[in-house]
Amino acid sequence: MKVRLHNPRPNRVCCAAMLQLAPESRWRLRPGTPADLDNLLALERAAFTTDRLSVRSLRRFVASPNAALIVAEEAGLAGYALVLFRPRSPVARLYSIAVAPRIAGRGVGAALLAAAEEAARRRGCDRMRLEVHVQNAAALNRYRKSGYRQFGCYRDYYDDGGDALRFEKRLAPPSPQRKNFASPDLTIAR
Repeated sequence: MKVRLHNPRPNRVCCAAMLQLAPESRWRLRPGTPADLDNLLALERAAFTTDRLSVRSLRRFVASPNAALIVAEEAGLAGYALVLFRPRSPVARLYSIAVAPRIAGRGVGAALLAAAEEAARRRGCDRMRLEVHVQNAAALNRYRKSGYRQFGCYRDYYDDGGDALRFEKRLAPPSPQRKNFASPDLTIAR
């Protein structure tokens, strides 16, 4: 079944026009807002033991024109993806992605990753990069299955001393309409 992404700001470009989701899924994807901050903070605590985003950082990302915060809802917050953009850069960075433990394994992470990639395409990016803890087997499998290739490693990157594997994926080439990297009309969360 196709699920339309909700866009509370009709004058803004949303995450993607449509996503293929499993028929049993009942979540919706939409841009994050300041009203999500408490739930995002709770999700950070539930999903991560170290390297959690603070409410101050989350507030900054929600308001930033250089970030796309995409949330998934199903009877509450089911997950989020945070993508960062640098002006005039064709490379987007998946800064964070989290899925509520109660809904893990039901495709929310894959849907958020696809929405993050679409947000990057809409900003004119042709690549997505990310870092992942060397011991996060579920994330490593998801990224590899989604076409990401490892290209490096940061030693002692995380608070727990763990290494970060660096991954990159080439996205579909941006269309001519997507070449203006700094255009506010191309942001999905603000």
